[in-house]
Amino acid sequence: MTIRSSPGTTRSTPARAVAAAVAFVLALGGAVLGPAQPASAFPGAFFHTQREGNRGVDTQAVQYLLQARGHSTTADGVFGPNTRSSVVAFQDSRGLEDDGIVGPQTWGALIVTVRQGDSGAAVRAVQALLNKKRRLSLAVDGVFGSGTHAAVVAFQNHAGITADGIVGPTTWQNLVWHYAYPSFTDMCDQDPDGNGAANWGTGASIGSLEAAAASFAGSGNGRLPLGDISFEHGGDIPGHSTHEGGLDVDVWPIRTDSAQCTAGRITWQSSAYDRAATRLLVQRIRATGRVESIFFNDPTLISEGLTTNYPNHDNHLHINYL
Repeated sequence: MTIRSSPGTTRSTPARAVAAAVAFVLALGGAVLGPAQPASAFPGAFFHTQREGNRGVDTQAVQYLLQARGHSTTADGVFGPNTRSSVVAFQDSRGLEDDGIVGPQTWGALIVTVRQGDSGAAVRAVQALLNKKRRLSLAVDGVFGSGTHAAVVAFQNHAGITADGIVGPTTWQNLVWHYAYPSFTDMCDQDPDGNGAANWGTGASIGSLEAAAASFAGSGNGRLPLGDISFEHGGDIPGHSTHEGGLDVDVWPIRTDSAQCTAGRITWQSSAYDRAATRLLVQRIRATGRVESIFFNDPTLISEGLTTNYPNHDNHLHINYL
């Protein structure tokens, strides 16, 4: 069954022209890199705001940068109370509004220009971002060696910015803006609309989704079937009216035989539909991320306040991350 519409409106302005501007492919250390882009590749690049409740590699970059600025926090990718306290302390030290939210001004004050020969937590932030956003396997060791230098140059070429191997403000902004790709350890990739690997999302969306999938996999109900998220740089995506900003994620309901990754697709009316497991999945999704809404038409889950009715959402759950 093919789903042809997803609700909502576009909430950000990714580089729509980018996805169609594919020119060539770079290879680095055996890792497959995506298409390089022209000079205007990321004209809308910005720092994704991070705040308490966020997860993922962008939050982890904030934590590494706080360490680099002398503020103690664990770089676990979970923006909890301790990270917020460190952000507030950093903001106080810089005369910034101490709201504990890492917006553009705080990002701008946090970033540290690094280059080959440097070492430390800021370099770890760069390596972690490159791994998650370019599907690399760099050692996150805080040593800016030749491998990290080559990966930075490759990313700069990909982003269409000056390829000097130096991670300054422009490279930081493009690297934080670039979408992340999930691990499929606890998920399987479903492609109902033929969009290929349209599994890219903001660092926070991907971090939250991975946490929910890991938590759900531990329940013994099988892996999480992932539909579409976004293309690597966002933009229009066939079969969806949203999914352009890396914040909208489709997943499939759970089967009674836990075979949702290998057996046929179901709806909430199907005999193979496992309401209890799907309820648990929704609860895990809500517990591990900043969720605005989840569209899914099971009337029982709707009556419990877990999901919201929306046309054409009988066979998938549409997560709107904040």
